[in-house]
Amino acid sequence: MTVRIAPSLLAADFTRLGQEVEAVAAAGADWLHLDIMDGHFVPNISFGPAVVKALRPLTKIPFDVHLMIAPADPYLEAFAAAGADLISLHPEAGPHIHRSLQTIRALGCKAGVVLNPGTPVAAVENLLDLADLVLVMTVNPGFGGQSFLESQLPKIAALRRMITQSGREIALQVDGGITAATAPRCIAAGADVLVAGTAVFGAADYAAAIAALRGGGGG
Repeated sequence: MTVRIAPSLLAADFTRLGQEVEAVAAAGADWLHLDIMDGHFVPNISFGPAVVKALRPLTKIPFDVHLMIAPADPYLEAFAAAGADLISLHPEAGPHIHRSLQTIRALGCKAGVVLNPGTPVAAVENLLDLADLVLVMTVNPGFGGQSFLESQLPKIAALRRMITQSGREIALQVDGGITAATAPRCIAAGADVLVAGTAVFGAADYAAAIAALRGGGGG
């Protein structure tokens, strides 16, 4: 199984965002994970489409945009236009997640569904035909640097089984407390995309940090 690493921009040095994006891309990052927070759906505020648009010309790696905003629907077009390759959102962020996923795909982006620690696997069961990615949050969303929630490992394994049974190519992503110590456990449970913030941007050597996260999972 090929394991992809998606450094989370939230942990980067915001005084040098452009250089940070170029640095992680050069260090071997597969995707760039962009956490969009509104201070309403989650208790933090990050950045919006203008920042995504400004960073887009700096690298060719896919922009993986995670919307932690509610309502999300009014902003889908803006993030697609800003250069998002994949847009993920939470079932709780609007009244009709199925319609939201249809909209994302109609805008030419891949679509993802995000499960908070308290959101059951069943929330995605009827959405797999529209999902290109399922993201399991292994912390409660809103802040970087939190500790990994062990309770989410069985959820990752259950989703891997569900994805396999669907017969579709759906990425299984994990975000929250991902380090060189927790990454192998997520990979063993079935994850193939790892989001890491401080484990990459907090390291002295980005390439070594990315390689350590990838571990024995291939790539």
